[in-house]
Amino acid sequence: MAWAPGPTGGAVPEHDLTSKAPPAVADGPVISPDVDLTAASEGAAPLVPAAIVAQTLPEYFRAQVTRVKSGDSGVLPVLLGLIAIIIVFQAISPHHIFLSAGNIVNLFQQSAVFMVLGMAEVFALLLGEIDLSIGYGGAVGGVIAVQLVQPVTSNWPWWAAIITAVLAMAVVGALWGTLITRLRLPSFIVTLAGLLIMNGVLLIILSIGPFSGYPSLTGRSVNLRVLYDLMWGRVTPLVGWIAMAVIVGLLSLSMFLRDERRRRSGLVAPPRSLTVIKIVLMAAIGVGVVLICNVNRAAFGVLEGVPWVIFIVLGVFGAWSVLLQRMRFGRYIYAIGGNAEAARRAGVNVAAIRTWAFTLCGFTAAIAGLLYASLLGGMSNNVNGGQLVLYAVAAAVVGGTSLLGGRGRMSHAVLGGLVIGGIYNGMYLLGLSAQWQFIVTGLVLLGAVTVDALSRRGTTSSIGRT
Repeated sequence: MAWAPGPTGGAVPEHDLTSKAPPAVADGPVISPDVDLTAASEGAAPLVPAAIVAQTLPEYFRAQVTRVKSGDSGVLPVLLGLIAIIIVFQAISPHHIFLSAGNIVNLFQQSAVFMVLGMAEVFALLLGEIDLSIGYGGAVGGVIAVQLVQPVTSNWPWWAAIITAVLAMAVVGALWGTLITRLRLPSFIVTLAGLLIMNGVLLIILSIGPFSGYPSLTGRSVNLRVLYDLMWGRVTPLVGWIAMAVIVGLLSLSMFLRDERRRRSGLVAPPRSLTVIKIVLMAAIGVGVVLICNVNRAAFGVLEGVPWVIFIVLGVFGAWSVLLQRMRFGRYIYAIGGNAEAARRAGVNVAAIRTWAFTLCGFTAAIAGLLYASLLGGMSNNVNGGQLVLYAVAAAVVGGTSLLGGRGRMSHAVLGGLVIGGIYNGMYLLGLSAQWQFIVTGLVLLGAVTVDALSRRGTTSSIGRT
């Protein structure tokens, strides 16, 4: 054993490089000098998912199959569930009218409220929190707008009423978020109290004016008509085709240019063939929707064209998808939902992001409330905000958003909203009572939560085996 100068001037033993015995180590594992530390373990999991680095279409599909086998099923369960709902209700509905043009448009309109409320709930669920107040909160936003446009009282312009309604509920959401983040109160309790408070506020606002608690959107006033047409208005068939072409064209161009820019920069991008397939599917869906909506759905007269509500839902979906998937704010939400302490240590202002998330939750719920008021043709004290919030949570979770936080997209709420709306619509066609609607919806929600739990367990098990 030789001796070498130490870092402080003393002497430390120097390992004999000709010896096969490993050096003495006070703590930690003993590593043999014969082991190549640069060699990768055979079972080591890749740092980047294979689907992301796939360069050809076969590689991408093989990676997707591997991901599903590992437990991460993505939106596959909800797509299979949606297909099953379509097949079953088309087979058993009276005169097989479930897939008729008129009923499909009705399904879109009925599902719109569930979709938008589900997108509102996604902001809370991604953080591992929940907002139980959005059912009555959204209704309060709707009744504010309805009351403000009444010609015999305030007679506000429609745009001012809408802005006031959504901003009012954004402030309420910010209040809940502040209580949750600054005082560290459980979101379940805070928003449950918010549900009760908003229910009372709804009744108070309804009592204002000479309407006996039932302000209506019927009348010749332009402001009333605009709010009513949020759900029931429609564009002409020609405008529908033009709008579809513009939307699909812009999305396709954006997708293609983004992927090409990543390739030129030497970054990972999906195969070009996959991009083309996505564009073709998007165009096919757009053409199908416009074709269905342009069918004359009236028993007498003419009723055709794409409803306004479809463009409203697409606008909300597009804006919040960009916010979550392309903006720093969205990355922070996912980071907090995955591990709040790690996000805090990385420099993320956790309290501010949480507060903003609940603010956007209230803002989006108000949009759903406006659609709900338009669907009803007014507002009343019969609004069941408790049922609406349960459907919102169900839509998000059924679509694939995790209750534990950190995993989910706005597309999950849209697909889940279609599932909930499909169940509601199909049972209405069958003439089943409300109790069966609740039972079936609850079973679907239970199944979705079970799939989420099993997928997480499968993912954890696969990681443990590597």
